[in-house]
Amino acid sequence: MEGVMFGGKNTTVTAIRRKDESLDFFEVKKKKRPWVEKLKKIPFIRGVAAIVEASANGTKHLNFSTERYDVDPKDDDQIEKTEQTSKLTMILGVAAVGVLTFIFGKLIFTALPAALAELFRPVFPGHVAQNLIEGFIKLVFLLSYIYIISLTPMIKRVFQYHGAEHKVINAFENNKELTVRNVQDQSRLHYRCGSSFILFTVIVGVFIYLTVPSEPLWERLTYRIVLIPVVLGASYEVLQLTNKVRNVPALKWLGYPGLWLQLLTTKEPKDDQVEVAIASFEEMRKRDTAPVKDNLQDRIV
Repeated sequence: MEGVMFGGKNTTVTAIRRKDESLDFFEVKKKKRPWVEKLKKIPFIRGVAAIVEASANGTKHLNFSTERYDVDPKDDDQIEKTEQTSKLTMILGVAAVGVLTFIFGKLIFTALPAALAELFRPVFPGHVAQNLIEGFIKLVFLLSYIYIISLTPMIKRVFQYHGAEHKVINAFENNKELTVRNVQDQSRLHYRCGSSFILFTVIVGVFIYLTVPSEPLWERLTYRIVLIPVVLGASYEVLQLTNKVRNVPALKWLGYPGLWLQLLTTKEPKDDQVEVAIASFEEMRKRDTAPVKDNLQDRIV
């Protein structure tokens, strides 16, 4: 909300635009857990580990921005008092929202598409056809959901900040000075975007589900749930592959589906939004101790 988060190797930093037009920063140091670091080096498993870590850090940054972006900095003391008195409530609330979101997500993007595809079995009884129909339904759900929420003013601004984030990364990777003008000249699309990852989970899922039975329905749904980590891990590897071959003329098209989806999940940012993105990135560079290009390598943006 009214901000941009960047992650380095050792820290993540968010910059937000406050009500008085000032910038405020929030940092979460990454805790080094040896067993997690080992998992992040294993192909296919590293994707799941990275996603869980990113989700945990992202929630903290989102809470910070939503609590402060529309509050005058003079009232920050009141926010801190509220946080202290309702810490348990907040933890329980986040947990409840997480559970409900998970259940809702599984019902919409797993159970419902599979059930709807089953309705077409009299016409398309084949195993391959059923998986293709299920994938198509998921894709329609995904595109429809993103398009509908993008029509709201609040989400439109979120997508503008998303575009600003990509422009800053592209400017940095193209060795451009991080000025508003230089950043605005960059593309708002990026091969390592999380939006691309979401789309790849749909595409990769179709191929993985071909290896397991699609009937009866209860068995089909069971396999969908059990294979979630496999789909996530494989999709992460595909995402990294498309980023590595993006400058190879014969292979760069592999990342095009993800870039096309970003036409929905990003919008052209305004100059003041780009300023926030630049400030966040520069603050991350200042607070992080590892070389910046090493920080960004293989990182979902």
